[in-house]
Amino acid sequence: MKIAFLIYHDILEDRINNLLENLKIDYFTEWENVKGRGHLTDPHLGSRTFPGFNTVRMIAFQDEKILADLQNGIIELNKDVLREDDKIRLFQLPLEKIV
Repeated sequence: MKIAFLIYHDILEDRINNLLENLKIDYFTEWENVKGRGHLTDPHLGSRTFPGFNTVRMIAFQDEKILADLQNGIIELNKDVLREDDKIRLFQLPLEKIV
């Protein structure tokens, strides 16, 4: 089992929703209006100087094939994202147990 954290600029919400819907991933926990900065990227702090926010979605996967499909979908979506700073990130970790 794996757990993945999707982190993306809030302007990409529709693209993420469409991807998850197409993959039939209807389960997640979401944090909106997340402030942050990636390595060598512009900050998204919701301020005039650093506008916008990030969104984080946590998704647990018992079927790693679905996770692989999600990873491939993100790779495809990122091809259309012009700025490196705005690319969707996926962080994957082992998941020991779901209770």
